[in-house]
Amino acid sequence: MASLVKAILNPQKNWFAALHKKTIANRLRKYVYYDVLMLFCGGIDDKLGLRYDDLYDPMESLDIKEALARLPREIVDARNQRILRAMDLSMKHEYLPKDLEAQQTPFRSYLTDMLALVEREKAEREALGALPLQQRTLP
Repeated sequence: MASLVKAILNPQKNWFAALHKKTIANRLRKYVYYDVLMLFCGGIDDKLGLRYDDLYDPMESLDIKEALARLPREIVDARNQRILRAMDLSMKHEYLPKDLEAQQTPFRSYLTDMLALVEREKAEREALGALPLQQRTLP
């Protein structure tokens, strides 16, 4: 079953997976970290060097905030550095150099596994009737 799923999701073997990857790439180019970039930079472009998981906003969901808190510090620092670099490039109306652009891996996931784990734990706590792990409070 796992090999069937891998074959279906492989862009080299399945035209629909390739189309999906292209669509996600276009969305990444258009809407990457939309709130922050639109607020501070006034726009974004496709050559900023961000990953798909950089789209998640920790202010939007407590699950995302918890998943980011559980990740190793170097991964979170790299994420923040990519976001800052993208904002800086956007403000300067520049792009990544071609050699750095070739090294970028926008589809390498670093947050989705941890986010799925946090959501499973949240669902398990709710099923057992325990208090939520985190609660939103007003300042």
